[in-house]
Amino acid sequence: NDVRDVAVEDLLGRDPVPQFPDLMDANIRGKSVMVTGAGGSIGSELCRQIIDHQPARLLLVDNCEFALFSIEQELQAHPGVGKSGVEVKPLLASIQRRDALASIFDGFEVHTLYHAAAYKHVPMVEYNLVEGIRNNVFGTLNLARTAMSAGVETFVMVSTDKAVRPTNAMGASKRLTELICQAFAHGGCSTRFCMVRFGNVLGSSGSVVPRFREQIERGGPVKVTHPEITRYFMTIPEAAQLVIQAGAMARGGEVYVLDMGDPVLIQDLAVNMIRLSGLEVKDSEHPDGDIEIVHTGLRPGEKLFEELLIGEAVSGTRHDRIMTSREPFWEWPRLDAYLQKLERALGASDHMEVRRLLQAAPLAYRPDDSMVDLVWQARNDRLLAGSVPAEIELRARNFSGPVGLHSTKPV
Repeated sequence: NDVRDVAVEDLLGRDPVPQFPDLMDANIRGKSVMVTGAGGSIGSELCRQIIDHQPARLLLVDNCEFALFSIEQELQAHPGVGKSGVEVKPLLASIQRRDALASIFDGFEVHTLYHAAAYKHVPMVEYNLVEGIRNNVFGTLNLARTAMSAGVETFVMVSTDKAVRPTNAMGASKRLTELICQAFAHGGCSTRFCMVRFGNVLGSSGSVVPRFREQIERGGPVKVTHPEITRYFMTIPEAAQLVIQAGAMARGGEVYVLDMGDPVLIQDLAVNMIRLSGLEVKDSEHPDGDIEIVHTGLRPGEKLFEELLIGEAVSGTRHDRIMTSREPFWEWPRLDAYLQKLERALGASDHMEVRRLLQAAPLAYRPDDSMVDLVWQARNDRLLAGSVPAEIELRARNFSGPVGLHSTKPV
């Protein structure tokens, strides 16, 4: 009961990055703005900051009813909504449904789109490979195509440092979504595409800080995967400001990254959280301490350290803490042919072919672990036990289900 609440700003280890008011206004004030994943940690903060800059309309898109309800109720009570008359529209839709997205764009004019909808947890996507790729990659493809057809001016995609030389399927999927946006940006369309890449966000849902806080409140132990694991960190407001400001500076095809200082040792983060909570670490030197730290081992697909940039072609911007990089990609016809193969592999639930195709693309994807997808493991266990006839498995592997319509042009 005596545990103190720890402010995430105290864990950052650096000063928060300042915002430029004119960049915050450029794509928002007086415009119709859409946020996908609006009920998530980043999406909801984007919505809060967008409201502060007085758009004409804010479209909240999410496939989770409760998350959408929560952010809509919060925003309706926001002083900026009543004062400026901002229209807030909660839209229950999945980015995997292109028809649902098309209906939204038919009903509402959209000038600026911030795409924050994704499956983001590394182990969860490792355990659910097919659905993780289907949502992150083909959901983004659906959204990008419908946005271009609707004449959206600016499309800002939220990416991750895990997209750089990924060892996990989530990172590979996000790098592939970057390739999609890069290909469209260089395909001559009128929509400006850009990507924003940042590290771990302090306090976001399911992230390390809320987990550590719960473990401390329960009396420990605090579970750290590896004593040497490090991560870059930023606050949720910093992340949202970066997304908005990068979109304002984009000309098309850029990857933006934030100078987040030095990476943080997660072991040190755990120690700081324990001490800031008013407690002491319990170890061999302090046997009378309050909270023990234990090491549980790296999770599937997890790296010891993360990077932000793939190449060396890095440039500054007018914001001294935001950098931009132009990175390699495939032109649309080649990428389109590849995506058709990947979609067929997903339709056949051919997990090994999905992994092979991810390794064949220019993602620098190098999985460290064997396949841990739960459906793949269960199916193989049944095959080994002889409970699934071989001919059924063969038909499943050779199944080529219906594939979405593809063209050789971006739209």
